[in-house]
Amino acid sequence: MQRLYHQRLPGDRVTTPEFSQRLAAISTEINLPVCAYINRRGQVIRVGVGTPRQTQIPPLELPRYGAERLSGIRCVATHLKSEPPNDSALTAMAMQRLDALVVLNITGTGFTKRGGGATGYVKEAYLAHLTAQDTRISVNTNSGNNGASENDKDNSLPTPSWHISPPMSLDVLSNQDFIDLVEELEQEFQREFSGQDVSSDRDRVVIVGVMTDKTTAHQFQDIVIELGRLVDTAGGEVLQTMWQKRSRVHPQTVVGEGKVQEIALTAQTLGANLVVFDRDLSPSQVRNLEAQIGVRVVDRTEVILDIFAQRAQSRAGKLQVELAQLEYMMPRLTGRGQAMSRLGGGIGTRGPGETKLETERRAISKRISRLQQEVNQLQAHRSRLRQRRQHEQIPSIAVVGYTNAGKSTLLNTLTNAEVYVADQLFATLDPTTRRLIVPGATNNIPQEILITDTVGFIHELPDALMDAFRATLEEVTEADALLHLVDLSHPAWLSHVRAVRDILGIMPITPGPALVVFNKIDKASSETLALAREEFPMAVFISASERLGLETLRQRLGQLIHYAVSSQ
Repeated sequence: MQRLYHQRLPGDRVTTPEFSQRLAAISTEINLPVCAYINRRGQVIRVGVGTPRQTQIPPLELPRYGAERLSGIRCVATHLKSEPPNDSALTAMAMQRLDALVVLNITGTGFTKRGGGATGYVKEAYLAHLTAQDTRISVNTNSGNNGASENDKDNSLPTPSWHISPPMSLDVLSNQDFIDLVEELEQEFQREFSGQDVSSDRDRVVIVGVMTDKTTAHQFQDIVIELGRLVDTAGGEVLQTMWQKRSRVHPQTVVGEGKVQEIALTAQTLGANLVVFDRDLSPSQVRNLEAQIGVRVVDRTEVILDIFAQRAQSRAGKLQVELAQLEYMMPRLTGRGQAMSRLGGGIGTRGPGETKLETERRAISKRISRLQQEVNQLQAHRSRLRQRRQHEQIPSIAVVGYTNAGKSTLLNTLTNAEVYVADQLFATLDPTTRRLIVPGATNNIPQEILITDTVGFIHELPDALMDAFRATLEEVTEADALLHLVDLSHPAWLSHVRAVRDILGIMPITPGPALVVFNKIDKASSETLALAREEFPMAVFISASERLGLETLRQRLGQLIHYAVSSQ
């Protein structure tokens, strides 16, 4: 077998009779299938004992290629039975995007002249290769595709199609023009790839979710849909959403081995360059997944950090984002690939980069310490500002709520603040405080209050962000009262209310009284409005963009401040 590496095949031929017969002899002698992998220069680069699935090249060792190209490697495999290539071998071909798969069905006949054991002859050969035609398979509920079908475009997964030749002799196979075959295939892939809506500056993303016994189908669907919006906000393009139902996550790869193979196949078929999981991943899980899938793997927290890195505008916001990124990165330095380099752009790579492990660990530790000091100074500065406002006896209200609930729009509508607004998650990060005149609670004399727009909350807000944004979140704990804004048009509005209350519940200081305000009532259904009125009879219902219910809101804010100040 070692001598096979010294073979050199003609570049314009799939294989030669001599090379194929030598493989057949080796396979018959050891009574096991053998696979040889050959590049386009005709060099044997890998030889393995086993089937194409068992000997396939790890994704990270394959040449870089896209959905419009093949890998530049072909496989010549022996098979001890007389049958066409099976699905396992064809799937391995697709996962590696091989130029071609040659299967040699061999038969053993007698012994060699020197008595060295049985020799084998090629009885027939099959030539298989991928085609550009996109076929799709329906989603199988047994593989865990429950509860999130609304997030899929057509409830199906792309699967590569392939062509298998009729059985042929070695002479016919050896006369196949390999160069023409590969060039024609890549032209077809290029035409199909060019017809897709492809943006080179956007990550092409496959989302993976895991529904455990602790999560209901409805909750899981909301989580997956929200992750898709996060990816879109971060600048990625969601190509496919995949999921699996498990009693608990796999400790090494989160999902099962078969699902990992399916994810890898889907990523290769669609030309994805990033896989995003719906939960936090340990460093070892990231390494294992990247080794088997062959593309970058990030978790939900990394996507959120990337959004924050893009959105932070003020010096304070940038400091806190960098601190959160570094604290998240520290335990994940080991195993980030050769020279630990993840630079180059894209989701999960913005912000500080890495070089060598120990050097970077030391440098990052120093940087974290420096940033902690600056954040502490920022915290002290904001504390002095709050004390000055309290000395002036101006009551304050902090606007809290789930991200994209419309907090910045409400602040602009009430105070003409001109804060940036967009229909995106975490469109604004930096807190903005403005003065607002509201009616008095007793004598109806107008009174002045301060209203502050805070960073949006999200389900399972990453701990790194909670720690880094403590100076911002203290605006919540130090306010006299809270305005809890809820997007009533969102299907998961009730779970958003619970998520915000959970985050407020773990604040170091108990916030003041809160007024629940439902926003975007112009986009909510009558059934949703009725349910919200029943569940929250003391709430206020408004539409900040349409300026509906704002006078009622001002009156209720005046009453809220009177109650908050009088109860202190």
